[in-house]
Amino acid sequence: MANIINKFDQTMKLRHPQFRNKSLNPSGKKPSWIKVRYKNSANYLETHKIIKENNLVTVCQEAACPNVSDCWEKKHATFMILGDTCTRACSFCNVKTGIPRPIDQNEALSVANAVKKMDLRHVVITSVDRDDLEDGGAQHFVDVIANIRKISPTTTIEILTPDFLRKDGAIDILMKQKPDVFNHNLETVPSMYLSIRPGARYFHSLNLLKEIKNRDNSIFTKSGIMVGLGEKREEVLQVMDDMISANVDFITIGQYLQPTIKHAKVMEYVHPEIFESYASIAKSKGFKMVSASPFTRSSFHADEDFIKLKNAT
Repeated sequence: MANIINKFDQTMKLRHPQFRNKSLNPSGKKPSWIKVRYKNSANYLETHKIIKENNLVTVCQEAACPNVSDCWEKKHATFMILGDTCTRACSFCNVKTGIPRPIDQNEALSVANAVKKMDLRHVVITSVDRDDLEDGGAQHFVDVIANIRKISPTTTIEILTPDFLRKDGAIDILMKQKPDVFNHNLETVPSMYLSIRPGARYFHSLNLLKEIKNRDNSIFTKSGIMVGLGEKREEVLQVMDDMISANVDFITIGQYLQPTIKHAKVMEYVHPEIFESYASIAKSKGFKMVSASPFTRSSFHADEDFIKLKNAT
């Protein structure tokens, strides 16, 4: 047992140095509706091969997404650009924290080639936070979009961006290559930012979504939150109202799942009926698209949802 704990601590030091001196924080037993079945189908293995051959990073792997088997079986993947190391230390996230390496100048072309090989009709591009870069990585997003449009022109593009906090001019740069969908997650309710998303600011994130929509109303905007972190129902409903005030088109709500026993604890496994209630309320508030379920994640079924979103307008 001691060897297992020592091995776990070594992993924490390498991947999550912010948790080095934090005590174990195990969550309760998962209910029946949280069970995940993993499958290594031919499509799954082919997707993995393409990602590995192009030396790419996916949020599917880095964030330990529970939907990775389902998505890769359908040859869907969310590419994570700007490296595998984040400059933030959010207590919910499994992505590695530390000092990032310089940007891979071949990454934009490699992502585009992978999109072409996978014959994707819709792709989601996300990234780590890069507070070390003057523009927060905005120009790299532009370069990736430009390469995809050159090599796979029929593919629609969704970007799931960091907040570009204190990065003046980042939005101007992003507008050089407008995505079909701009996604930026609020992640949680405002009262929990200090413990869950300490490096971010709720109203800055909200204003980012609003500003993108103000710049070009034809860009679909999307945002999501996790539940089960200890938030109150009325706080979730207030976040919905805040998103509506920022003209967000699409809201996603999913169950928070603890990546390791040193991450934020799951305070509640929210029952599927509550998710159905949230979905019903969100629709009544005026969102064009709503996805709310235990396994909902920002990019889960993103291609199908994009088609529905276009048809809803």
